[in-house]
Amino acid sequence: MKLHNIEHPKTKRYKKRLGKGHGTGFGKTSGKGHKGQKSRSGGNIPAWFEGGQMPLQRRLPKRGFTNIFKKQFRIVNLDKLQNLDGSIFDIKKLEKLNLIRKARANEKAPVKILAKNTENFNKKITVKANAFSKTAKEIIEKFGGVAEVI
Repeated sequence: MKLHNIEHPKTKRYKKRLGKGHGTGFGKTSGKGHKGQKSRSGGNIPAWFEGGQMPLQRRLPKRGFTNIFKKQFRIVNLDKLQNLDGSIFDIKKLEKLNLIRKARANEKAPVKILAKNTENFNKKITVKANAFSKTAKEIIEKFGGVAEVI
């Protein structure tokens, strides 16, 4: 070993030994202070606990309603189809073009075609989907296309 190779010696870190006398710095109460719930064994309280007062989530009124029969759709707007090549679009093709999600929880959800930003739409297309908005169907048929419900 040469002088330029000398390294600082590796230091050992010992585990904190609780309750082993005053000299350790963690004697008597083992670093937990005096009395109270947090000093007892198993005395961990959840972050949302408010000391016994009525918790916030129980003080606030319940509001609203969730319809469990609501139908979730994967949506495609007509303006996305305007600039694409081809004139026939079905669900598989829309998934392949990454216009609708095919992964996660809603992968089997039906596809609905909507008419957003369609001021410049002027393409003759055939679209096969599960549902169409009234306006989208009118616009597709206006330019000689077909809106086919699967």
